[in-house]
Amino acid sequence: WTNTCCSHPLHGMSPSEVDTPEDVANGTVNGVKYAAIRKLDHELGIPADQLPIEKFKFLARLHYWAADTVTHGPKSPWGEHEIDYVLFFTVPTKDALTIRPHPDEVDDVKWVTKSKLVSMMNDPKLLFSPWFRIIVAKWALNDGGWWDNLKETMETDKQCDYVKIHPFDPPVEHMGGLGNAGPMFGKDGDNGLVGDASKKQGAYGKLKTHKESKLSQLSHLDEVWSALTLLYIKPLKSNLESDFVKEKYNEEDLEFCDQILCKVSRSFAAVIRQLPATLLVDILIFYLVLRALDTVEDDMTAFESNDVKIKHLLNFHKTALGDPNWSMHGVGEGDERRLLEEFPKCHSVFSSLRSESRGVIIDITQRMATGMAEFVGKDLGQGTVDVKQYNRYCHFVAGLVGEGLSRLFAASGLENPSMAKELHLSDQMGLFLQKTNIIRDYLEDYVDGRAFWPRTIWKKYSTTGDLGYFANQDDDEAKTKALYCLNEMVTDALLLVPDCLAYLSKLQCSEVFRFCAIPQVMAIATLDKCFNNPDVFTGVVKIRKGLSCRLINNTNDVSGVHTVFYDFASSIASKARKAKLGGFQDPSYDQTIKACENICELTQRSAKKRVSSVKVNMQLLALAGMGLYYEQKGVVGTAVALIVGKTIANCFGLTVKTTLKPSQALLDNSSTIGAKDVDIAKK
Repeated sequence: WTNTCCSHPLHGMSPSEVDTPEDVANGTVNGVKYAAIRKLDHELGIPADQLPIEKFKFLARLHYWAADTVTHGPKSPWGEHEIDYVLFFTVPTKDALTIRPHPDEVDDVKWVTKSKLVSMMNDPKLLFSPWFRIIVAKWALNDGGWWDNLKETMETDKQCDYVKIHPFDPPVEHMGGLGNAGPMFGKDGDNGLVGDASKKQGAYGKLKTHKESKLSQLSHLDEVWSALTLLYIKPLKSNLESDFVKEKYNEEDLEFCDQILCKVSRSFAAVIRQLPATLLVDILIFYLVLRALDTVEDDMTAFESNDVKIKHLLNFHKTALGDPNWSMHGVGEGDERRLLEEFPKCHSVFSSLRSESRGVIIDITQRMATGMAEFVGKDLGQGTVDVKQYNRYCHFVAGLVGEGLSRLFAASGLENPSMAKELHLSDQMGLFLQKTNIIRDYLEDYVDGRAFWPRTIWKKYSTTGDLGYFANQDDDEAKTKALYCLNEMVTDALLLVPDCLAYLSKLQCSEVFRFCAIPQVMAIATLDKCFNNPDVFTGVVKIRKGLSCRLINNTNDVSGVHTVFYDFASSIASKARKAKLGGFQDPSYDQTIKACENICELTQRSAKKRVSSVKVNMQLLALAGMGLYYEQKGVVGTAVALIVGKTIANCFGLTVKTTLKPSQALLDNSSTIGAKDVDIAKK
């Protein structure tokens, strides 16, 4: 399946199918339009008199290539490399066109709705041309795109771009071929948009998402119960509607910030909203400011040169955070672009934050931008140079975030002022999350031409000396060495866990603890999913949604978090031992086992308590079973009541002793928040 027709303009035709630069600049491109009329007749049998040239709308151009490896195999000699002009033509009804497809050109024709097209493109049994997938994801189906704004698209030039030729690398399955072609444009190829822009990972048309079937997910009854608990019994409560927030911030501007947060990071939004009212908006704005900065850094086509981009990055803390009317247009895509275009609304809320919070956000933004500027222009197609540079990059984009959060926690009065000085632990927390993402996103980053796996690690295992070597999972040697490399990367990340646990142990506010703990437990679960898993090299691996719910429910206290880390560290060690028994000679085996044992040693006390609790539940279940067998209703009722009561008590943290305190209790002793702020928040 593909677009209606490709025009294939030719020289020497009458009327002429050749356009001048002036034709492109003013958007007429009659040459391409005449070619489209010719080919619509040739391929689909649509008469030229039903296609008036003035009804064609020229929208944009793309520079694109692909190897025909899907049809002709990984060493296909066939491919294409071209500049494409995108034209639209609309009709009032289907009957307005006579369609008689040429049997040598077309097998079938289908009129589709937007939802039908999305459904078809998500169907793994259907094949789509790579260029069509690019166009649909980039322009047609994205938020605010051509399909949703068809009238504006056809009747105005708001959706037109006659200046830029947009470069695109193809989806990964169309790389390779006889010339072993890899990414040509790198990040400029903007391949991250091949697929549904609302799907941040493994979107259709880009990378395969490895996930378990619905039946398999439902078979984990504890996770089903966790999902029900999180949805109905003890959901993450939003504090955005509190009196404190309503009185302190502009309602309309804050609503925009909340909505855009949900768009750019749906999962993170719920974690932020459950924070105390006196801290929630500070963190929300901190996140949006850094997301805006990251959007500037990520866009590889909007700026004339790297020097121009670096100038914008280095001045971002002055322009975006200093000028209430500052905005940036034409940078980023989708909701990230909208965030920059409507940034004055963010600045409005930012300016209402307490001065300490504004100072932290400005400082971290400036330092992060300086770090980003250092990496602009570096050739990262083959990863970072070494582990030192890898760690430095992670520090700039994640470690500084950890530091900023710690300082905001302390400034709020909800955490001890000493947290602002926990620079090392804060940095390590950020590195753990960032390294997990980099490990999981191997293929996506490689295809984008901006990878981060250190060469000093992966070059030990790549026979060809190319980072893409590991994606060749049809080769047994490449598959084995890919796992060697992956496991060393996972082990490197596991070494950060003790510092992460130490940081969490220093927190005193239950909501802040949960905010920090949720990403950490997700990260250790993701590392367990990635360890020794060849799926990392063929797509995106994701943990089950039910498992995510269970992990969230286990972040109420240190004991629950320690149990999660103990379980997954044990799982990784078990996988390593099992692989060794099967003859897998992993060079990192000893280091992996040592890292896992260290984590287990730190967390085993809490884990054993949880195991004892599970044993009690099993004994109660056995008692209920005996009651049923001997028809003793009183015994059954008592056992079931104890199980239900114990489960509910666990959900609400009533059975675990904890040093964590709710924010309301901590505010009573706060000396860093104004008296009025405290009064409103407590109310």
